[in-house]
Amino acid sequence: MHEALLYEKLKDGKVQCNACNHRCVIGDGKRGICGVRENQKGKLYSLVYGRIIAEHIDPIEKKPLYHFMPGSFSLSVATIGCNFRCLHCQNADISQASKLKVMSDEQLGENKTPEEIVQDAIDAKCPSISYTYTEPTIFVEFALDCMKLAKDKGLKSVWVSNGYMTKELLDLAGPYLDATNIDLKAFTEKFYSEVCGARLQPVLDNLIDIKKQGIHLEVTTLIIPGRNDSEEELKQIAEFIKNELGDDTPWHVSRFFPTFKLMDAPPTPVEKIYEAVEIGKKVGLKYVHAGNV
Repeated sequence: MHEALLYEKLKDGKVQCNACNHRCVIGDGKRGICGVRENQKGKLYSLVYGRIIAEHIDPIEKKPLYHFMPGSFSLSVATIGCNFRCLHCQNADISQASKLKVMSDEQLGENKTPEEIVQDAIDAKCPSISYTYTEPTIFVEFALDCMKLAKDKGLKSVWVSNGYMTKELLDLAGPYLDATNIDLKAFTEKFYSEVCGARLQPVLDNLIDIKKQGIHLEVTTLIIPGRNDSEEELKQIAEFIKNELGDDTPWHVSRFFPTFKLMDAPPTPVEKIYEAVEIGKKVGLKYVHAGNV
């Protein structure tokens, strides 16, 4: 365990976590929505510091990042846990494992230090480390310690994120964050509430802030039939990216396949993906990429 960053103590032994925009108020012995940040006698602890559930070497394009160190490989790491509960999560076996009341050593993953993670990247000749597969916001304490060491060693740091972190966390991690791909999952509060258990506006605000901080940004939208695939909504997303983030911000539009709890929606027709690409180009985006086709 490791004492958490970004929390404040409240009355009656409660604490408020300020890592993400849920800003969970957590009673003694309880955890936040992510399931990995626990109040123990008025102190907030990360239950996953140094507990690595996944560590792989991936092409940077898999993040997906097409305009940041193209052709390179990235050491990709994750802990269990997520502050979203997306019905279509592709990594639900690890992202939602933290919602269990009791987590075994096997479910928590291997013990590793930041020094070991950075050395793993160096040994594998990876010029970057990506915090991915689950949500890096919820294991920021470990990620940040790794990122600081990585910077000293000349390695780049990448987040693949749902974009729901607080401004406080973004300001804390920003100086060490070189690139990020943020999921802009839809453009309605209804989708974010029903499908993800979250809100849209904080994600939009963070996208603008990330761009202002000069962090390399690419945006991904997974297009789900009947949920976020209308021409109007896709155009709204493209216009937001162009007007608020810049026409040079890459937009990845990806094909959905039924998974986890969203098994009633069919796979996205390939034609819909290319329609989204054309919408983005007509709006004026310079880089629109078709994914999962």
